[in-house]
Amino acid sequence: MIRDTMILFGRTLKHVTRSADTIITTVMMPVAFMLLFVYVFGGSIKQSLGSNTEYINYLLPGILIMAAAMGTSYVGYRLFEDRTKGMFARVKSMPIKPTSFLLAHVLTSLISNLISFVIIIALALVMGFRSSANVTGWLAIIGLYLLLTLALTWLNAIPGILAKTMTGASLLAYPLTFLPMLSSAFVPTKTMPGPVRWFAENQPLTSSTDVLRHLFAGQSLGNELWVALAWLVGITIVGWIVSAQLYKKAV
Repeated sequence: MIRDTMILFGRTLKHVTRSADTIITTVMMPVAFMLLFVYVFGGSIKQSLGSNTEYINYLLPGILIMAAAMGTSYVGYRLFEDRTKGMFARVKSMPIKPTSFLLAHVLTSLISNLISFVIIIALALVMGFRSSANVTGWLAIIGLYLLLTLALTWLNAIPGILAKTMTGASLLAYPLTFLPMLSSAFVPTKTMPGPVRWFAENQPLTSSTDVLRHLFAGQSLGNELWVALAWLVGITIVGWIVSAQLYKKAV
């Protein structure tokens, strides 16, 4: 199965590298948001953070979350395209493990989003970002980011397999991209009105954002880590099971 997955992974990775709109969305859009918020809104937002906190340090985890949401949204599109072009039926007629096809798409998503992660971190350092994380902390940051990517990838695979139209395949793309806006990604939740604050503090991306922020700062995590892991592991398991079952029935 590993050999089959790697062969199919090479195929899907070529599709990603040849797609200009994928590169623009997964890398350039998060970078544009980071530049906009730091250099246009950063001065006013910093007042709510306190004089000792640089806004780029507060913002970066949210930008990474947004990059993962944008990057994984293309999984649904690519799966829908493969199904409509007969790739599902072709793969199932070959002497390879059927799950290798889905795993190749997932692995492509992980690698492409990891590249986005490196580019965004590099630019943030140029913009003044500084981290107190040690080697263990950085490994935890990368691990959490990959787990987030994995969870969102499996989630986006569901409409890609199930959809009848391209619009349906992108069903989760806009909600997941917008969800970081209603979290602690860009501003502290304490500045939000009651109902919005409650939603922001209890949605899955807020806990991941806060854990990344604490890891970058070298701070203790407390229960927030377990909340984030529960959300991400739960989403991954549900997305994987549902996607696998839908793929078996798809033609």
